[in-house]
Amino acid sequence: MNPLLSIKGTIISGFVLTAVLTFLHKGAVMPISMADYIRWFHYLSGITWIGLLYYFNFVQVPAMAKATADKEPGPAAIGKYVAPIALLWFRWGAVVTWVTGAAYLHGSGILHAAFTLQGSAAGIGIGSWLGTIMLFNVWVLIWPNQQKVLGLGKYKDSPASAEEVASAKKVALLASRTNTLLSIPMLLFMGYSHNGL
Repeated sequence: MNPLLSIKGTIISGFVLTAVLTFLHKGAVMPISMADYIRWFHYLSGITWIGLLYYFNFVQVPAMAKATADKEPGPAAIGKYVAPIALLWFRWGAVVTWVTGAAYLHGSGILHAAFTLQGSAAGIGIGSWLGTIMLFNVWVLIWPNQQKVLGLGKYKDSPASAEEVASAKKVALLASRTNTLLSIPMLLFMGYSHNGL
């Protein structure tokens, strides 16, 4: 069976390829430190999170607006089939990104200094705080409001009113746009040690 025919097979194959290439390059499966693996997983989950953030803002929101004007298939196809899966990966990508980032800072001995913006850790600390605000927005503003909009969770059996949905759309959009705005400086400051800020 071709592993590329399923997302699970593709992801597993990606990890296997990583192990093989690491072994060929360094001569062992674990030649680099655990901190390097945590940082790599932080990057991987961050790409998932920010990639979906950009997908929502640059692709799905404009597509939903156009689909609303089109009678067939309309926005229901995106809202029913695409958005729930994308939101699942989006919100858990945010959690894994934040947790692995905090673990990396802790392992590097700069977690406290970063979050208190002290000394040479102040730059990455700015990125960490921006990421923390973005994580908050995902779980406290975007996800609960998207549940109302899409009729998920407790709203599946008891849909929100038209007024609640309209308000939820606005809150989710503004929180998502705020995260898009914050992601720009966040990405620069997260690479602080490499950018020399």
